[in-house]
Amino acid sequence: MVFAGPERRTSDARRTPSPAAPRRRGAVPGLALAVVGVAVAFAVHALVPAVPTLTVAVVLGVVAAHLPGAAPLVRGVARPGLSLAGKRLMRLGIVLLGLKLSLGDVAGLGWQSLVMVVGVVLITFFGTRWMGRRIGLSDDQSLLVATGYSICGASAIGAVSGVLGKDKGGARHEAEVASSVALVTLCGTLAIAVLPLLRTPLGLDATQFGHWVGASVHDVGQVVATAQTAGPQALTEGVLVKLIRVAMLAPLVAGVALSRRRKNTGHPANGDGHRPALLPLFVVGFLAMVVLRSTGLLGSEVLDAANTAQELLLAAALFGLGSAVHLPTLARTGGARMALLGLGSWLVVGAAAYAGVLLTT
Repeated sequence: MVFAGPERRTSDARRTPSPAAPRRRGAVPGLALAVVGVAVAFAVHALVPAVPTLTVAVVLGVVAAHLPGAAPLVRGVARPGLSLAGKRLMRLGIVLLGLKLSLGDVAGLGWQSLVMVVGVVLITFFGTRWMGRRIGLSDDQSLLVATGYSICGASAIGAVSGVLGKDKGGARHEAEVASSVALVTLCGTLAIAVLPLLRTPLGLDATQFGHWVGASVHDVGQVVATAQTAGPQALTEGVLVKLIRVAMLAPLVAGVALSRRRKNTGHPANGDGHRPALLPLFVVGFLAMVVLRSTGLLGSEVLDAANTAQELLLAAALFGLGSAVHLPTLARTGGARMALLGLGSWLVVGAAAYAGVLLTT
């Protein structure tokens, strides 16, 4: 009988690869493809400034997933890296999103506008949840759509997906997230063209139009593209109101996590013996960035660099999420119901925001 000595065991240990190493290598093709997608998205935005970079990134991801030459790559060797981008890079982008908002911005908006924003968020969130149940969508799917429409589009969907207890749950959850992102992005893109046409018929001045856009359009970039059509005053007011909606992300995520904890009492949602935290680490990071911005310690150069990094991260994440959308499968598994929910939620948030603007300005 031969016993392996310490030297032999040490040598074997050195030759045993770390489990993380293959995962990192396996993510490289997908991350490289996401980088290409981001570069193209920025180029398109530079050529057509009215189209937000993040919107282009989602569309490019969906297109890549359906091009005959690219689809096998997207669904094969690139899938691990694209999934990593859709989850991890999204969370880093959400953290940096906090640097767009300060506590002074919140206080300066006035209590009436704050109440209006909170009211629009609650009406849209619970109204969308109710409609989703009525038309037969899954609880998670209606929750994701409700979050995206009521808060800040794809970023909010990515944040809530992290507390659903299915972070390791595979293709079905990824498809639900991807289809929700595609839906909210589509409506946000349509808003860029539709809302300016409604400004005059609805009798909105520049300030009112900015408030309406900020309270009803999903992504920050889409708000900028829509509000700027009415001038700088509308743009300033729209972005400010939108950022107050973004601030609602943290309490909404905490509320979803608390609801899941109660629902899964005795049955941990993650399947690994641990229930999700009330505030995931990336949401804590988001709040920390808000506080840091409020101190006034960061100069404009730092904030500009952080804004660029945030847009890069979110663009890569949205390209990854878009690449998970498979339109034939979506059509077979409730595509019409998803479209109906998206249209209904869009009407709810638009009507609620319009009523709120009339009551507060």
